[in-house]
Amino acid sequence: MAGVVQSGLKRIAVDTRPLRVPAYRRLLAGQGISFVGFQLTSVAVSAQVYDITQSSLWVGLLGPANLIPLVVFGLWGGAVADAVDRRKLLLTGSVVAWLATLALLLHALSGGENVSFMLLVVALQSTGFAVSSPTRVAIIPRLVPLDNVPAANTLNFLVSAIGSVLGPLLAGLVLARGGYGTAYLIDAVLFGAGFYAAVRLPRLDPLGAVSRPGLRSVVDGLRYIGSQPVVMMSFVVDLIAMAFAMPRALFPEIAAERFGGSPVAFGWLSASLAIGAVTAGLVSGWVGRVRRQGVALTVVIALWGLTVAASAFAGPLWLVVVLLAVGGGIDMISSVWRQTILQTYAPDEMRGRMQGVFMVVVAGGPRLGDLRAGATASAFGLGPAWAGGGLLCAAIVVVAGLAVPAFWKYDTSKDRPGAAGPPRSTPQL
Repeated sequence: MAGVVQSGLKRIAVDTRPLRVPAYRRLLAGQGISFVGFQLTSVAVSAQVYDITQSSLWVGLLGPANLIPLVVFGLWGGAVADAVDRRKLLLTGSVVAWLATLALLLHALSGGENVSFMLLVVALQSTGFAVSSPTRVAIIPRLVPLDNVPAANTLNFLVSAIGSVLGPLLAGLVLARGGYGTAYLIDAVLFGAGFYAAVRLPRLDPLGAVSRPGLRSVVDGLRYIGSQPVVMMSFVVDLIAMAFAMPRALFPEIAAERFGGSPVAFGWLSASLAIGAVTAGLVSGWVGRVRRQGVALTVVIALWGLTVAASAFAGPLWLVVVLLAVGGGIDMISSVWRQTILQTYAPDEMRGRMQGVFMVVVAGGPRLGDLRAGATASAFGLGPAWAGGGLLCAAIVVVAGLAVPAFWKYDTSKDRPGAAGPPRSTPQL
């Protein structure tokens, strides 16, 4: 009996094989540590903007402040990642994001309450993130064997989720005792871990055909997406999930109206989605064995919308957090499948651009969701903005999934055009 239990646990436990590659291991650890600081800053900025303005609409405007640079520089950064040494590009984008954090720190220490300045600095931070994020992910298939890519993606999402738990919870404590400047200072210090990991990477010059980064290269990437229904729908379903159901911009108002404005309650709300993602990641061994990923994505995103809608009607803080955590776990699983589709379906010379678009959608979708949530709450109230978005997400994603047969029938064991491109074994870098 003990052997059966042990075998079952191995089948569902997170797959750690990619950690055998030292370069990937360093990259993952650096990403995890620096991401705690990034999330700390994200929560602090939202709280500071609401503190200054007392308006969810202004908090929602952080969405477009992030989104515009994500679209412009995400697409451009992905194109550049297909044409240059990805290590140098990762370092450049990381430094830009770090300088933005320093600007927020100086603004807070000076006692400033200039929301317009904060929006501009957030846009600068988003620019750095837009360049570094697709580059970091495009590196992964060059560091680990192809059959380890789903496991590497799961570990990436897991450490990001852990950072998304620790960052907001830390923010709740820091904002209650130390203030906004302390939050930004911690972020600036933790940045060093990610920078060190990037410095230790080997040169990662492009493989295959190299296109000059620019508008034509970006257009070629978008044209490739348009010609591949499976790839296209991996983006569409995520946009539906985030734009309609993401409740993040409502957390400051929820904390103020329902939980007495408690910074600790705000921290728990901000961490709730990531708590579920961490839990799902720890029992994710089965995720890489799912072959019908089109069907699976449609189902889990519909469940995400329904779970978010249910959390709108919960009363106690613990129940709201639990329901949102369930949604976060569902979203984490869908993210692994979407990322794996891009990394195994597309050839290496397209991966930077695919990750650029992926980053625009993954990071930009929630910003659209922030704007939608903030504007809807201002117009119709907190409840309709929260529950209505979740219900719309569930309905729309089912219709969209059924409307594209190639996506609905997608089977990883049969439909992987890009799988032959990358090497199947990797040196221990």
